[in-house]
Amino acid sequence: MTALMETLLLILNIAQWIILIHIIMSWLINFQVLNLRQPLVAQVWYGLNRLLDPIYSRIRAMLPNLGGLDLAPLIVLVIIFFLQRLIVTGGL
Repeated sequence: MTALMETLLLILNIAQWIILIHIIMSWLINFQVLNLRQPLVAQVWYGLNRLLDPIYSRIRAMLPNLGGLDLAPLIVLVIIFFLQRLIVTGGL
């Protein structure tokens, strides 16, 4: 059972890092520090979007329209944090 819990925690930790990388990349692209015309940047950016858009789209469908403010990554991070605490405390 411990191996299963540690594996779930590892998967959640990897998902958390992927989301954080996506958030930081979006800031760097918006502030024109990174350029999507660079092949490596574009490939990583589009790969992260393809990976995270199915998750974000479900959350965005439940949220009201907030204009340019996207709270979906924050909500996903809160859910991941909740699941990690639930696993660690033995609630799962």
